[in-house]
Amino acid sequence: MKYWLLKSEPGAWSWLDQKKVKSEMWDGVRNYQARNNLMKMKKGDLCFFYHSVNEKQIMGIVEVVTEQYLDPTDKTNRFVVVDVSFKEELKKPVTLENIKQENRLSHLALIKQSRLSVMPIDLKSWKLILRLSKK
Repeated sequence: MKYWLLKSEPGAWSWLDQKKVKSEMWDGVRNYQARNNLMKMKKGDLCFFYHSVNEKQIMGIVEVVTEQYLDPTDKTNRFVVVDVSFKEELKKPVTLENIKQENRLSHLALIKQSRLSVMPIDLKSWKLILRLSKK
């Protein structure tokens, strides 16, 4: 199993939207590095759901339920989607500020490549973020 972070603008697709549906396509990715990350996802992988723009915080966890297929919103047929489903809500959202304050997370793409919308998270960082959500 691998771990990931998916960013979404709350005005386009929010954590509340995700919680209401059983499974939803993660579409609209138009960055090649993010696309390549989507292509590496496997069924059962877990992803942090991150509200970008104004909120900048991890809200909860979704699970990959369908591996990559062509994004029906992409007329060029270059980009893919995965389907994700609600897994669990974090006890407390973990803000970008919380993450930046933790030196052991300074290597994350969330900090180093702030515009990347789909990124891997190593297991140690995943566990540390989960601990931060319980404080």
